[in-house]
Amino acid sequence: MKPTDSNSPDTAARIHTPAPTTPTEPAEPRGPVDPRALAETSGLVEPRGPVELYGPAYKRDPYPLYAELRDRGPVHRVRFPSGVCAWLVTGYEAAQRALTDPRLGKHHSRGNAAWRARASIMPEPQHSQLQVHLLHQDPPRHTAMRRMITDAFAPQRVAALRPRFQEFADELLDRFAGVGRADLVAEFAAHFPFRVLAEVIGLPREFVVRFDRDWGKVVQPVGPTDPGRPAYEARLRGLQQYIADLVGHKRRVPGADLLSRLVACRDADELTQEELDSMVFQLLVAGQEPVTNQITTALIALLRHPEDLATLAARPELLPWAVEELLRHDGAFELTTWRFFAEDSELHGTRIPAGDSVIVSLCAANRDPRRFADPDALDFDRSPNPHLAFGHGSHFCPGAALARAELQIALGTLLRRLPGLRLAVPEDQLPWIPAVLARGVNHLPVTYGSEPERSPGQAPGPGTPATGCPMTTPRPAPRPASATDSHPRDNAC
Repeated sequence: MKPTDSNSPDTAARIHTPAPTTPTEPAEPRGPVDPRALAETSGLVEPRGPVELYGPAYKRDPYPLYAELRDRGPVHRVRFPSGVCAWLVTGYEAAQRALTDPRLGKHHSRGNAAWRARASIMPEPQHSQLQVHLLHQDPPRHTAMRRMITDAFAPQRVAALRPRFQEFADELLDRFAGVGRADLVAEFAAHFPFRVLAEVIGLPREFVVRFDRDWGKVVQPVGPTDPGRPAYEARLRGLQQYIADLVGHKRRVPGADLLSRLVACRDADELTQEELDSMVFQLLVAGQEPVTNQITTALIALLRHPEDLATLAARPELLPWAVEELLRHDGAFELTTWRFFAEDSELHGTRIPAGDSVIVSLCAANRDPRRFADPDALDFDRSPNPHLAFGHGSHFCPGAALARAELQIALGTLLRRLPGLRLAVPEDQLPWIPAVLARGVNHLPVTYGSEPERSPGQAPGPGTPATGCPMTTPRPAPRPASATDSHPRDNAC
């Protein structure tokens, strides 16, 4: 799945004391990259042929390919399952510069005819009605729309809600902690982020119950000729009707919550109807599916590194540092969404035609050895750790503080209440999602031992160590980071 050496299942990562500082279509497995298919990207030259970014082998472990591409240059021609071609940016410095390049815009109107003909995007009319959210807006409209949601995801508010999030996690674990075997996606990761999101945005209980998780697959769009397109479009129609009903409910029964505020903005003509529906769409889908996926990639990394897993189970105060490293090590946001030049332009020595899509590989940037020492290793002592898992620049994820809190609570609760956690199937049998831009697995079957007994009246807390986990030599405990701590990458929020 990941590069061998330090990432192999039978090799434990180095364990260090964290520094006390606060750390974004089915196909055949692709073979090795043909060197003749790539060209150096200096001197305004163009690659001879696109590299295919799909297939089971690629989805299991894209990192060897990313390493090869980084070595060859910062920009490469690639092809996605729908047949659409794009320009992939690899390398940390190149990614940072592309993510803040004012020439690159996000609005889909910038895409050229070749991109529109094959891109895995929504069909009309849903594309015009649900795809004018923050991810596809440029300043100044992006700035105005982003300002409408940031208070709901502010670090101080997230910190105040953490006890409630912990209740959700423990309620889910109560259902299966004593069973000894579970699919952690079906039993936990598919539900926890949605329950948190519903609390944060003010989703009414009847709409929580009504939400169909299958609608989340609309973030895995398929091309216009894909045989799965009819099912994809059916999901879209179902979700669109749900959004219309939800907006109507919030208009009739407003509350002091984010969804009600967005409806009020629409009624005050600060949002168009399409922008309102698109923002609700983004909250419902982008607000939960990436966290579900990130829980799975983080757990898989820990299961590959049993010494780190045991240390984290015994020392939950290390979770803030561990989460930052797990985000860097294998982020759920593998690739960014599309960006476009308005005119033919040069990017890191490569000529890009106007309207061609430019994609930044956040995962490739986060494994760049020019920025991170021993980048394939899992190192909880990595400091500083300026990863790009939440993006960079004006499109930095506004929900980063919430995602960090969810990951800390999810991992801490799972490791505390499921001692001896281990995979129940061979690693190569894990089903990686075929999504173009994301990483994660659809199922994560595990086995584990009995939950540690608690004293009468003792509530399960994040500091309760898991029995049976090896303890390391006592070390000075670092100051745990809280959701209100500043973070070097949060300045973009």
